[in-house]
Amino acid sequence: MLLEGKLDDIRTYVESCEREIEPYQRRSEAVALANQERVLEAFWRHEVAQFDLVGSTGYGLGDAGREKLEAVYADVFGAEAALVRPQIVSGTHAIALALFGCLRPGDRLVVATGVPYDTLHAALGLRPAPGSLAEHGVKVEIVELGEDGGMDLAAIERAVRAPAVRMVLFQRSRGYGDRRSFSIAELEAAFSAVKEARPDVWIAVDNCYGEFVEDREPCHVGADVAMGSLIKNPGAGLCPTGGYVVGRRDIVERVAARLVAPGTAAEYGPTGPYLLTMFQALFLAPHAVLQAVKGSRLMAAALQGLGFRVSPGPEADRTDLILSVELGAPDRLLAFCRAIQSVAPVDAHVRPEPAPMAGYADPVVMAAGTFIQGASLELTADAPLRPPYVAYVQGGLTYEHAVLAVRRVVAAIAPLASKNIT
Repeated sequence: MLLEGKLDDIRTYVESCEREIEPYQRRSEAVALANQERVLEAFWRHEVAQFDLVGSTGYGLGDAGREKLEAVYADVFGAEAALVRPQIVSGTHAIALALFGCLRPGDRLVVATGVPYDTLHAALGLRPAPGSLAEHGVKVEIVELGEDGGMDLAAIERAVRAPAVRMVLFQRSRGYGDRRSFSIAELEAAFSAVKEARPDVWIAVDNCYGEFVEDREPCHVGADVAMGSLIKNPGAGLCPTGGYVVGRRDIVERVAARLVAPGTAAEYGPTGPYLLTMFQALFLAPHAVLQAVKGSRLMAAALQGLGFRVSPGPEADRTDLILSVELGAPDRLLAFCRAIQSVAPVDAHVRPEPAPMAGYADPVVMAAGTFIQGASLELTADAPLRPPYVAYVQGGLTYEHAVLAVRRVVAAIAPLASKNIT
């Protein structure tokens, strides 16, 4: 179906897409209900009280609210312990903390899910950078994905049997790659294969964009440690900063020593004014993630109907927040990102342009009219300017905002699509 940009036609088209995907939206609502129940039960179990929301200053010693928040996080994520801190500035920072906290000179790290997200390349030493794992004498082996885009379990098993392998890293989301994200069930099978081959190896998961999209988290199915950002899913669009690490108690202690200092570790760390926000965000996160998932599914349906290749498709179960849209040409890519920016609540008047960005190999165009800088649970779109010109869409704090964005995107790119797509 091709449109000519008429408002009534666009609304009718988007409404028809909503009707088509209604059964799939109900599945996501059931997941959100299960996650909301698990979060609430953790709040009840640990008796979260008003005085737990106050926060601390200075060293942060004796911060009972912080300790309770971390106990709640551990329960929600199926872990023994958690580190939830405003001092962790991004998902990449949380992942790097886990890697540097656990790995020592001479160790080997196996990356089991192909080349990781661009911002990790420097930390791993895939490109030269001061302070990388390579500089610290840690060797990194990347196991490529199979031809079907799935994990190559046989290759992973071979890799982890090598001497000195200490940790295996799994990236749950797709990142900036032509690959799908992995479900918890797929990760569970891979974890079992790793533990059968090498029971002593630690399993780490980059959990960014995946929290609360399914009804289980990586530590529920055998991960030793998982990491993520509070300006993504668990921050619910409220947290202005922060990140988390959840997992085995001994591993979380190592990570805390890396974040603060050996000997002080998790006992130090002021929470300032952030505790109330972090508690409230965790409570709201299952619902906020549901809004983003439903909006992503609608975007997928509308763009697939225009002939664009999207992944995952509108009928697929969601395993992370990211929707990839192959636009095929730079003009369509820029029109898409500018349409997303134009419907933002903040900086809607700004015109996104491709530009170099720290951590990325290609110029990146970013549509990010967000209240919190870099908060990709809010509706955003990123795209490296390289063929086949794929935009990566994530977030949407309300479904209603997503509907308006889909209308604006369809109006912007349908005329361009009609030139080349039938």
